[in-house]
Amino acid sequence: MSTTPATKSNYQSPGALQATWLVASREVSMKLRSKSFVISTAITILAILAAVVIGGIVGANPPQTSVAVVGSAAQAVEDAGGFAITEAATIDAAEDLVRSGDVEAAVVPDPGATGIRVIGLDSTPGAVIAALSVAPEITVLEPSGQNEGILYLVALGFGLVFFMSAITFGLTIAQSVVEEKQTRIVEILMSTVPVQVLLAGKIVGNSILAFGQIILIALVAGVGLLATGQDILLADVGPSLVWFVVLFVFGFVLLSSLFAAAAALVSRQEDMGTVTSPIMMLVMAPYFLVILFFDNPVVLGIMSYVPFSAPVGMPMRIFLGTAEWWEPVLSLGILVAATVGFVALGSRIYANGLLRMGPRMKLSEALKG
Repeated sequence: MSTTPATKSNYQSPGALQATWLVASREVSMKLRSKSFVISTAITILAILAAVVIGGIVGANPPQTSVAVVGSAAQAVEDAGGFAITEAATIDAAEDLVRSGDVEAAVVPDPGATGIRVIGLDSTPGAVIAALSVAPEITVLEPSGQNEGILYLVALGFGLVFFMSAITFGLTIAQSVVEEKQTRIVEILMSTVPVQVLLAGKIVGNSILAFGQIILIALVAGVGLLATGQDILLADVGPSLVWFVVLFVFGFVLLSSLFAAAAALVSRQEDMGTVTSPIMMLVMAPYFLVILFFDNPVVLGIMSYVPFSAPVGMPMRIFLGTAEWWEPVLSLGILVAATVGFVALGSRIYANGLLRMGPRMKLSEALKG
């Protein structure tokens, strides 16, 4: 009686890196097949491009500047043309008009070589000075450093991009985890790849999408600024934009691990909101803080070193010029250390809660295993 020798299978389970990339590729392909994701990304890009172009058009065709004039200085303004002129009896009266906001600048007589002096409120009135045929003396009544409108727009840009990207892709990870638990697909996946590899693949895949979206937004904004002649503003915001991308990389990985861990605690999509709400608050806080306190050095200083808000707070300080050269490096070091710690914590919760079905699992139980 002869026996047939057992045939060894040629199948080899994928290594950790290969398995991570397979899971990441699956996450990326599923998201790119989503029409809502593609449409929302296109709308965001078009909105940013439109804002840049409109800003360039407004800058190239500014409205008529209102100017207060005193005595003999009126002739210099009339010769320049293009100004809405308001006559003031005295220099003090002209300064009061500037302070009240009735006019944007004042041109008054001056005993200096040019014979005139330009008065601004919180910054040098560049449009007035450029239009005059002589280089006048300049007085700024209430120096403030930078234009508040530009500061607000930059703060809004950083806060909004961070908020939308973190929420969009963070919730994508959470929905994916709950869906795999609810349909029992996770049991098949865990029989093929380790839990830590599954989590790493989800984070890597969604990180690729988030970083790609951020870089695309930055490129479109940069090209738009150059095309509309706003290269000076691009030069000012460039360094802070680079640091925003760098800090966002680690900040998003941190938040992604928390979204995945929180989603592993529940087994139904209906329960997902209760466990992800605290993380969403962590994402929303920097958005509202940077908008409300975009020029507050104390608040921005604290935000720069808190891991959840550093990707927004530190770039704003760099744009304002209030951060020392070593501060972004220190902020990045703190964020990296926090990311390592939270990823380890999130991985433990994710692994212990992934196969738990039924009612919501308590956090204490997930930590104990």
